[in-house]
Amino acid sequence: MKKAKRGKKWISMIIAVLLLPVYSLTAYGESSDVDDTDVTLAPYFFVENAGKTADSFPLKGTEVSTNINGTIADTYVVQTYANEGKKPINATYVFPASTKVSVHGMKMEIGDKVITAKIKEREEAKQEFEQAKSEGKSASLLEQQRPNVFTMNVANIMPGDTIRIELHYTELIVSTEGVYQFVFPTVVGPRYASPSQDSNAKTNKWVASPYISDGGTPPGEYNITANISTGVPISGLTSNSHDISVAWDGESAAKVTLSDSEEFAGNRDFILEYKLTGEKVQSGLILNTGETENFFMLTIQPPERFTPEDIPPREYIFVLDVSGSMSGYPLDTAKELIKSLVTNLHETDTFNLILFSNGFAIMSDKSLPATKGNINRAINMIGQQNGGGGTELSKALRRAVFIPKEEDVARSVIVITDGYISGESAIFDIINECLGKTSFFSFGIGTSVNRYLIEGIAKAGLGESFVVTEATEASDAAERFREYVQSPILTDIHIAYDGFEAYDIEPANLPTLFAQRPLVLFGKWRGEPSGTVKISGKSGAHDYVQHIQVSDIEPRESNSAIRFLWARTKVDSLMYYGLDQGAPDAKKEITAIGLEYSMLTPYTSFTAVLDTIRNNEESADVSQPLPLPLNVSNLAVGEGYAIGSEPESALLISVILFMAAVFFVKSRAGRVRNNDI
Repeated sequence: MKKAKRGKKWISMIIAVLLLPVYSLTAYGESSDVDDTDVTLAPYFFVENAGKTADSFPLKGTEVSTNINGTIADTYVVQTYANEGKKPINATYVFPASTKVSVHGMKMEIGDKVITAKIKEREEAKQEFEQAKSEGKSASLLEQQRPNVFTMNVANIMPGDTIRIELHYTELIVSTEGVYQFVFPTVVGPRYASPSQDSNAKTNKWVASPYISDGGTPPGEYNITANISTGVPISGLTSNSHDISVAWDGESAAKVTLSDSEEFAGNRDFILEYKLTGEKVQSGLILNTGETENFFMLTIQPPERFTPEDIPPREYIFVLDVSGSMSGYPLDTAKELIKSLVTNLHETDTFNLILFSNGFAIMSDKSLPATKGNINRAINMIGQQNGGGGTELSKALRRAVFIPKEEDVARSVIVITDGYISGESAIFDIINECLGKTSFFSFGIGTSVNRYLIEGIAKAGLGESFVVTEATEASDAAERFREYVQSPILTDIHIAYDGFEAYDIEPANLPTLFAQRPLVLFGKWRGEPSGTVKISGKSGAHDYVQHIQVSDIEPRESNSAIRFLWARTKVDSLMYYGLDQGAPDAKKEITAIGLEYSMLTPYTSFTAVLDTIRNNEESADVSQPLPLPLNVSNLAVGEGYAIGSEPESALLISVILFMAAVFFVKSRAGRVRNNDI
């Protein structure tokens, strides 16, 4: 009898221990159901087959050259593909860019032949590429999958071929708190596709991309050069992402290159920061004249930050990503960040915490006072997490906004994640349902975060975004957030054009300025450059007014980049962040913009075809494997989840171990029979 009781006691203890990893997200209050639907759209690990005749790594090098003049960056990216195998190949490569870029040029070079790509409607470009591919012609196709994710397809790369693809794009650099930051993303992190997403959706096929396991890098070079010319002295030129060499040409111009050519640069964002001394660059109004249209760029310099006398009670809801891609370094950094955020709350504040991966766990049904006990409870809750599972942000975010809200309390939802999901639009939809009731802020954690999601949360939610690449930056980022959210710089902003015929102005809706960052608008104008632009708003309890005399500005054809920046901003308003969801015929308008301005959009693509039949045999299809972003573990990739990191696999392993435990206890009791297992 004692042996049997001992056996039951051991079994109970084993069950309790084995179930811990399965229900690690349900330890605090309410949790969501875990969807066990099979995810067919998922990244996977590349396994090189030594017996393949096709070249597994056709991309041999990437050369990035950007010219920063004032606040506009003009970038050329050259991708070199080569077939060093014995069989013709077709290759696909997924690569990123900034969320702000306007891609408006592409060339393909094969030997001594250079083909300038043409912009066409997406389906037409795809059909032209596929026809050229089937006919044995060398061709290339550039498509936009997200504002910051693109795919390059090249067809019929013959043995011994070297093909160079050149991309040309433009973006605006805006300072924050006096610091200018140029970011060039180098790799697309693995995206999680929710089971609820259509696995056959054409726009999501890129999610199923191959990756090299943690620490591995593809062969080939990745070089970056930045030429900066500002017109005023530059100070504090640094990079916290890469080791750089700086060659100065006076005080206002510099050439930046990578210091170590042997180190692989393509597994993390290239981040270049600098400050300017003296007057700000290109503030005010810039005019461009074109053949058929004239464009302008209006930069509104915000006033100095004010300190409010009375800070209203605030509610903070922290939504923390504990999925597989956050395992290790990113989650450790996020823990430091959230500890700093919650530890410094005011006694009048309330807060809540939601952790999410496949499901979510919430600390409390309603937000709690920021007492020492509740803060310690939150810190203990996140301290138990190690990272694992998918990234179901939409479920967690929807739960956050349904937490009961007190009247006269300013609510802020703070999302902390690397952003490795493919369903960004669902997040923006949730945010837009809550505008006027809640502000949304985001913290991107990692060296290659999904800036489309991170920046988009803040843009759609009229808040601010922050990117934390190192744990040492966590406390500074938390302090900046507290400063921003407690003291907005400029509210109730209005722009009036008196005697200046301006139209098609983007963005149409002006947000509250939380940061010391200029507000930039793009638009078109007709007639004479005359009249006044008046900017008004509230800076604390004071009225803010700024006047710009248009007649003082000389229109220039050399400001042609403004037309591309306007076009990209217009597409963003129509397509992304939910800013203009009610716009009729948005697809038709976006397509027209892409064709008119020779610009890559979701509905227009670049294609280049060499009109010579070069291949009469079947080609091998190769997907160029990507490196995992620096400090991202194998848990970020569908097939890389460690045993026990997914609830389903944890349950399966628990059942197996439980059966083994039962067998062990029974054997100890001397009651094992042949049919017991």
